[in-house]
Amino acid sequence: MLSWDDEFDAAMGKTATAAPVKPAAPAMGSVASGFAAPAAPASQGLYQQAARSATAPVQKPVAADAAKAGRVNAADKRVINGTTDVNQLVPFKYKWAWEKYLSQCANHWMPQEINMDRDIALWKDPNGLTEDERLIVKRNLGFFVTADSLAANNIVLGTYRHITAPECRQFLLRQAFDEAIHTHAYQYIVESLGIPEAETFNAYNEISCIKAKDDFLLPFIDVLTDPSFKTGTLEADQTLLKSLIAFACVMEGMFFYVGFVQILALGRQNKMIGAAEQFQYILRDESAHCTFGIDLINTVKLENPHLWTPEFKEEIKAMFRKAVELEHAYAVDTMPRGVLGLNSAQFMEYMKFICNRRSNQIGLGTLYEGATNPFPWMSEMMDLKKETNFFERRVTEYQTGGALNWE
Repeated sequence: MLSWDDEFDAAMGKTATAAPVKPAAPAMGSVASGFAAPAAPASQGLYQQAARSATAPVQKPVAADAAKAGRVNAADKRVINGTTDVNQLVPFKYKWAWEKYLSQCANHWMPQEINMDRDIALWKDPNGLTEDERLIVKRNLGFFVTADSLAANNIVLGTYRHITAPECRQFLLRQAFDEAIHTHAYQYIVESLGIPEAETFNAYNEISCIKAKDDFLLPFIDVLTDPSFKTGTLEADQTLLKSLIAFACVMEGMFFYVGFVQILALGRQNKMIGAAEQFQYILRDESAHCTFGIDLINTVKLENPHLWTPEFKEEIKAMFRKAVELEHAYAVDTMPRGVLGLNSAQFMEYMKFICNRRSNQIGLGTLYEGATNPFPWMSEMMDLKKETNFFERRVTEYQTGGALNWE
């Protein structure tokens, strides 16, 4: 993983010191979704502005023509505001992004591979779960069923069109597919258990603690999906960087972790093991997304050091502190009383610990001195390289979901 303290060596190219230029990357074009699809600017490569009149003269940027005319030099690539042809994947400059893409492809899985029979029997048994345990399941499904759709919209309609490194775009495409699988997984759990679908899928409009987290994130989606948003200025590039941090470090790196702990704690007690197994795979994926996002953020910083101003860093610190408050409020709502050996006070400590991890990973330092991890068993899950024995069986090695080797 890249660190802000790492030197920007020859393999990555020299740090950009010139003023940012307008990106020559193609946009996504018109896509049907809950958000307005951004208009695609004229650019090099195969894509042209979808709404351009057939009779209007085509005006191509000079930088795009220059990039198209010659072969791509890896040293010329940039994560944002690049002028090289985004359709030419190689030569690689950001090989770490390509390797993460390959790793995610090797970790492919599908929800239907997990047997839900024991979960269904337990859920239908009036004495199978306590009311507090049922609340945990319902609240977390209410948050997660739409959270990954928001993440996918952010990638497809926003982030992707502003990233000009094709290696990084390749991972983003895989990440978008992962988010679709996660939404599928939550739907599969809801359907299997017979939980009212309308109530669960609309929870982000009806449950205040869920709505508060989504309301916090939506502006970071809206700004990137705005057709008028373009990178290439200090303000715009900082806006993009802040959005990358919001999704990699806050959403995928903080907002998912109360739910992960709660559902996996049920699995550790041999309850809801099918749901817990799916959450285990989702945690693996989200940890990979978070790691990629942090590497992307640090690369943008290395290539654009002028963005990382003292004022900007204070904005990000404030964003992190607000995220800790929101996630703790979510923990209190989902767990008003102690259950499963957990309580909401532990989650405040845990979120401070996770926040410190994220802030250090992007070079902000420690925000909560002395914060410790009350759930050491989660560290093994997050690192993804440890063996697990949650369900009286052990995953010996992460492979493609259908080829897992169980002992």
